[in-house]
Amino acid sequence: MIRNRGAAIIVQEGKIALIKRIREEETYYVFPGGGVEEGETPEEATKREVYEELGLHIKVEHLIAKVKYKGNEYYYYGAYITGGVFGSGTAEEFQREGRGSYIPLWLPINELEKVNIKPYEVVGNIFNHYKI
Repeated sequence: MIRNRGAAIIVQEGKIALIKRIREEETYYVFPGGGVEEGETPEEATKREVYEELGLHIKVEHLIAKVKYKGNEYYYYGAYITGGVFGSGTAEEFQREGRGSYIPLWLPINELEKVNIKPYEVVGNIFNHYKI
C-alpha cells in the first residue's frame, strides 16, 4: 500500500530532533513524522505526527527534501518549535506490542553522518540547507 509521509527537520542550538528506534536487534534513527491521512496535506501530517511523537507544536517553514523510500513519497520540512514539551508525545505506536523502542532525543547535527539514519539520503539535503 502506498502511503506518503511527512516529517520534520527541527534544528535548535546545533542539535536535531530525532527518534531513536530499537527494533528486532537493529538500532536506527528516524525523523519525527508519519503517514499522511486521507484529506490531509503532508505539511498537516507532519504537524500532527510531531505533536503525537514528540509532544511539540511546530510551524512548518519549507520543504528541504522529497525522497522516494520503500515505494512512498517522503516529504521533509524545515520546522521550528512553537510550543509543547519535548518528549511528552503519546503516539499510539509507542505503546504497540512488537514495535520496539521509540526514544525521542536531540543529536548534535554534525553527528548525523555517524548514525544509522533512515533514509540516509536526507542528510545531504540537511547539511546543504543548514550550511554544515
